[in-house]
Amino acid sequence: MSSKTGNKSNNTVPLPRNFSGMWQEVKHTLKLGWPIILGNMTQIALGIIDSAMVGAIHSSQLAAAAFVNNLITLPLVLGIGLTTAISPLVASAMGENEPDKPLRILFNGGLIVTLMSLLFAIGIHFGVDMVYYFGQDEIVADLSRPYLIWMGWGMVPMAVFMAMKQFADGLGHTRVPMYLALLAIPVNVLVNYAFIFGEWGAPRMELEGAGVGTMVSRVVTMVALFWLIAYGKGFAPYRQHLTDQLQIRRDRFQDIFRIGIPASLQYGMESAAFAVSGIMAGWLGYIQQAAHQIAISIASFTFMVSVGISAAGSIRVGYAYGRQDWLHARSVGQSTFVIAAAYGLLCAIVFVLTRHKLPLLFNDEPQVVTYAATLLFLTAVFQISDSVQAIGVGLLRGIQDVKVPTFFVFLAYWAIGIPSGYWLAFVQDLDISGLWIGLVLGLSASAVLLTLRFLRLTKRQTGSATKT
Repeated sequence: MSSKTGNKSNNTVPLPRNFSGMWQEVKHTLKLGWPIILGNMTQIALGIIDSAMVGAIHSSQLAAAAFVNNLITLPLVLGIGLTTAISPLVASAMGENEPDKPLRILFNGGLIVTLMSLLFAIGIHFGVDMVYYFGQDEIVADLSRPYLIWMGWGMVPMAVFMAMKQFADGLGHTRVPMYLALLAIPVNVLVNYAFIFGEWGAPRMELEGAGVGTMVSRVVTMVALFWLIAYGKGFAPYRQHLTDQLQIRRDRFQDIFRIGIPASLQYGMESAAFAVSGIMAGWLGYIQQAAHQIAISIASFTFMVSVGISAAGSIRVGYAYGRQDWLHARSVGQSTFVIAAAYGLLCAIVFVLTRHKLPLLFNDEPQVVTYAATLLFLTAVFQISDSVQAIGVGLLRGIQDVKVPTFFVFLAYWAIGIPSGYWLAFVQDLDISGLWIGLVLGLSASAVLLTLRFLRLTKRQTGSATKT
């Protein structure tokens, strides 16, 4: 954590001591966050579209999609996790009133994530036969191989797009990436339809065709956002001194790594926990794995709202951090936690009421639907915890506190969640439900630890500001 302390009392915003003040903070965060939320939901929708379209062919195709998504999660998240350093750094730069910094941050951060995603893609391409070494059904492994290659290379345009998106979000231009993310949906659906089912003269590629659709949609959105940042009027104020801004800078690299590596580890450990649980679900059978994919796809979709709220809170807190305004940072954080709890409760209610209907969007095989309904009930149980922990990670990143939260995430998922899930599923014979009970425990621990961390740090800093 930085040693900055508040010393600009004339810029501070009082804590919301009543409902009206709290509601104002909520409105500001939601106004900034709703385009991020919608953009995030469209990104996860691409994976859901792939699963739904190939699931219509056979549950083995759905299981293979689940397996690949679990394998690709860790390298994808590690690459994209680095980009999450960009938006709070950009917001902090704007809080410091230094408009030349944002593009410098994007150039250096974008270079890092591009190189990292290329390395991951090359590694996946030449190591694709790893699909046969995870104890999956043979039919699932065979179907997974070509799809994994496409998804591996698709990480590159996605990582570049996410770096530019974080830049735009940090500047408050959250609608631009949202519109482009929405554009990706019809592109993905049309290309998917052509190559999955062999329509309009395209070859019938089934699951591999879904990989083609994902690649095309990601390239289209990446190119479009690059063009807008390079030539659009909205970003013109940040392109004033390109010779200085488009240079490799050691200090910018250090900032990206200082925040981005712990952020990548945080997302990586969480995503890896879900990915490992998905692989373990495959040990129970492809029916359980298909049900797991259905539940995780739905949960991931709603989680994107929490990630969007978290991003908005992180940007607002980062701006306050740049101004050294700890009272406002704490105010934003408290109100954002309220949003998280309310949203989590709403999702929990929806999942409980629709748990027997939602699985039918993916597959209508009775066994798959029965398992998925049970998992959606457990998903409802962890909705509040999942939302609160996502917000906690984002708020702490906004004040550039990343090391201790990384340890908390490790503790929650890898000392509590995964071990307890394995024990319940395979030792206590609770089957797939045991794995998900472990996830409930891990998410709950993460939510408690991260929330207390943010409240404790900001309370200490606001006390220092008052004394100053």
